Amino acid sequence: MEGPARSPRVIDRRAIELSDARVPTSRQPYHAVRDARPGQAAKLERRLRGLVERVTKRSLAALLKEYRRRGRPVGRVALVVGSLIDPAKIGNDHIRAHALEGRLFRTALERAARAAHVPCTTLVERGLYDTAATRLKRSPVALKRAVKDLGGAIGGPWRADEKAATLAAWLALGVS
Repeated sequence: MEGPARSPRVIDRRAIELSDARVPTSRQPYHAVRDARPGQAAKLERRLRGLVERVTKRSLAALLKEYRRRGRPVGRVALVVGSLIDPAKIGNDHIRAHALEGRLFRTALERAARAAHVPCTTLVERGLYDTAATRLKRSPVALKRAVKDLGGAIGGPWRADEKAATLAAWLALGVS
């Protein structure tokens, strides 16, 4: 996204890799750890966590380099997460695995942004429109309509996660 916060434009839509396609367990590493033999779990966790960190850093660095080459340097990264809950507070081991994965991918992205010297903001999805309404001085309804319109400019399906990412990017435009 680029432009002033009062009239932003979506310039690109894509996903970056956070896991290694050649290592399927890296997509849900804590599910793999949960299912590992007790003596192997810690070693597997270290290996998969390291793999996610490397892939994420490489993917974000490649994206930032591409944007710089196009004359569009990235000034800030904005992440939208489902929750910031401490996974240790979750009793169900399957749900805890999801929370651990969410935290792993979030922290990998935050570290990758820090390594690239790009400020990073993390926002919780549940309060995103209320946060944006306060900061952008527009109602949540007006923001939802504007985000929908922003997606129409690039065509194709406009998923809820893309709308949330767009709103987060819009908020990042307003941060100096």
